[in-house]
Amino acid sequence: MDTKSAFQNFISNISSEQYEQFIIRVQQVNRDIKRFGIRMVSDANGEPISTNARLLTGYSYGEFYDWDLYFENIYLSYFAESRYCRNNVEAFLDRQMECGFVARTLIQPRMRQHFKPFLAQIALLGCKQRGNYDWLIGKYYDRLKKYLDYWFYYCDFDKNGLCVWDSADHSGMDNQILRAGKLDTMAIEGVDLNCYLYRELLAMAAIADRLGQKEDQIEFQAHAQRLANLINSVFWDDEDGFYYDHNEKTDKYVLYRSIAGFLPIWAGIAPDGHAQRLIEKHLLNTEEFWLRYPVATWAKDQRGYYQQKQKDECNWMGPCWIPLNYLIFHGLIDYGYDDAAKELAYRTFHMVLNEADTREYYNAETGCGQGLNPFWGWSALAYFMPLEFELKYDPMKPDACILPIAVENLNIMF
Repeated sequence: MDTKSAFQNFISNISSEQYEQFIIRVQQVNRDIKRFGIRMVSDANGEPISTNARLLTGYSYGEFYDWDLYFENIYLSYFAESRYCRNNVEAFLDRQMECGFVARTLIQPRMRQHFKPFLAQIALLGCKQRGNYDWLIGKYYDRLKKYLDYWFYYCDFDKNGLCVWDSADHSGMDNQILRAGKLDTMAIEGVDLNCYLYRELLAMAAIADRLGQKEDQIEFQAHAQRLANLINSVFWDDEDGFYYDHNEKTDKYVLYRSIAGFLPIWAGIAPDGHAQRLIEKHLLNTEEFWLRYPVATWAKDQRGYYQQKQKDECNWMGPCWIPLNYLIFHGLIDYGYDDAAKELAYRTFHMVLNEADTREYYNAETGCGQGLNPFWGWSALAYFMPLEFELKYDPMKPDACILPIAVENLNIMF
């Protein structure tokens, strides 16, 4: 479908009042990013933390996180803004340890939590927008390889090819302790982690191709295929029709159904039969994940589920988080579930638009916002999910051309 027709479909599916509100909200998010989210970062002595001191964050308290940066930069790509892909990648890689370790936080490094597998995907996102890969040659390409090697050398104790999380906190799904363990457990081979690694290997293959590193490209692609095979052979439970995490130390499944179990459809590695059972039996099940405002991050019918945050936590035991909706939404499209993908895109859009401000995450039963307020990070992807659906556009694909869809369709510049 051409861009004009796709945009008209988007407009026809919402009211004129919602369209006006959508434009106002996007402009507000952009103002917040420019005012609060672009920061000059210095160390305790007042010296710049990197040569590119202007960095991007979605958090008012000024920390910089690993996977958040990927989703934040996807949002900025709608406005043809790519500089923070390079700036933030360099800032993290400049602090890499000799062994390859890169802390997943920048200001207060968490020294047992390696940067989640998104660094290469962030770099590739920026390179594709500018058509410039030269800044990676030598230093940063080599550091990306070392960072990826760290995952497979230091985070795979039984050497079966699958990596482990340090903990639920490391996974980014902060309080899914039942699934991913307490701090420093280092035991759970995560479905999510290994799907991220699969896509990271493909991103590295794409970068290696553009830099003329053909042997590396072939090895990254072969490693990705080996990992895909392992994900399907180790994590898939044929009786339940679900991908479960695996405890490396006990050699047992972690039999809790988390949103992490759907990521093989985002990665594009679930066989069609697996994907059908996973989606139809679990994802679209209104007693599990497909609540009034899908997708719940924890199945409603199992122990540990709750929606309302407690104290200062980030709750992943049921509430809806936009970046996971975004990943699953694209997986649904890829497996031919267009009706479900459209419903998810527009339900997510309306949920976020119905709140007075963009929020960090949402109650999947009521749609009420929770967490940081205002929030200008990854939740802003919700505003563009319907347009991505109509365009059948996925900026996460390693071979995707990156489209400035807000500039082209809304005439909004960042």
